[in-house]
Amino acid sequence: MKLYIIDTACANLASLKFSLERLGFKAEISRDLKELEKADKLFLPGVGTAATAMRNLNEFKLCEFIKNTQKPLLGICLGLQILGELSEELEQKTLGIMPFKTLKFEEKENFSLPHMGWNEVESENELFKDLNGAYFYFVHSYCVGLNDYTIATCEYSKLFSAAVKKGNFYGVQFHPERSGEAGELLLKNFILL
Repeated sequence: MKLYIIDTACANLASLKFSLERLGFKAEISRDLKELEKADKLFLPGVGTAATAMRNLNEFKLCEFIKNTQKPLLGICLGLQILGELSEELEQKTLGIMPFKTLKFEEKENFSLPHMGWNEVESENELFKDLNGAYFYFVHSYCVGLNDYTIATCEYSKLFSAAVKKGNFYGVQFHPERSGEAGELLLKNFILL
């Protein structure tokens, strides 16, 4: 099983690699198209702004590869958000794989931004096998609302998409690599899908 972490140059790629290795899977970090094409499964992590992620992916000439891959791909945090069409942050166009927009959480009393910490996730999808109601670690100020591709929900001031799926593309808003046993089980579920 060849696992590749797409090098977006805007995430802590090593922590994801170590999580996969703890599960007994070898993973490579790469932005080399020839290498990425050999993958059985792909991971698209991201932290920071959609503008930075899209600039890096364009510079590395990876956008078309990501949009056209037939391999199962898991977007993580910002990696989920850029699977959509647009991020409200700087009105940044994103990959357009799914027809959703990423919007900033509204300021609400008793809800600080960024949304940071452990929250319960509800899902009946196979990606969350044995994980419905588990707690995962979130760090984000922007989120994706509920839509036709939502496969998991979380509530923080409102219900939002904790995970999405379209075809071979999956995305999770939380950080499985920082979510302890639940996160490791989710990564394992994705690899074994």
